[in-house]
Amino acid sequence: MPHADASSVPDSIKTKAEFWTHVHDQLEILVGGQRHWVSNLSNAASLIYSSLQAFPSNFGDGERSVNWCGFYLISSLFPQPRFTDASMDPKSQTHASTNMLLGPFAGRPACQWIEVSPRPRGVCGDAFVKRSTVLVPDVLTYPGHIACDGDTKSEIVCPLILRKGGEDIVLGVLDLDCLAIGGFDADDQVGLERIAALIIRSCDW
Repeated sequence: MPHADASSVPDSIKTKAEFWTHVHDQLEILVGGQRHWVSNLSNAASLIYSSLQAFPSNFGDGERSVNWCGFYLISSLFPQPRFTDASMDPKSQTHASTNMLLGPFAGRPACQWIEVSPRPRGVCGDAFVKRSTVLVPDVLTYPGHIACDGDTKSEIVCPLILRKGGEDIVLGVLDLDCLAIGGFDADDQVGLERIAALIIRSCDW
């Protein structure tokens, strides 16, 4: 099967639970044999975004569409720069330990980093610090919301948590934005948390 066909959604899929199981299973196939997180997260963002566009009964490409899907990750996962501009303002350094950096995504351009310490910013920062999914029906009512896209009305953010040696290490977050108020619900949370777990165990970090 061509890789692009992984984002096709069969007509037999009607419910969100069925949809997210389908996306999970397609992603499991895509990441098989590949453990680099850049490649796997790139395919994950594209697959989730494209599949949602192909699921018009709940999302589609109209007024209820998901307009952004992607990842923010702790700066230590990114390679250190080999060449830098000596005149760069120190404040613009993007590898500070207090930031998550923009990772693979699908959608419009987004914020390049999100602060998580000492004070977390926005839904992504809160999900990272709380180590739990944050579901926001209306972003305009959420304190500190970061408006990367003014068209976004609702959001869901799932932390990526690596459990190693009895310790939970938060590596970043999976973030989805929707054009509709109340675009996400508990079924989406269950499905996305299952996908986040698949991503964690399928990559070398």
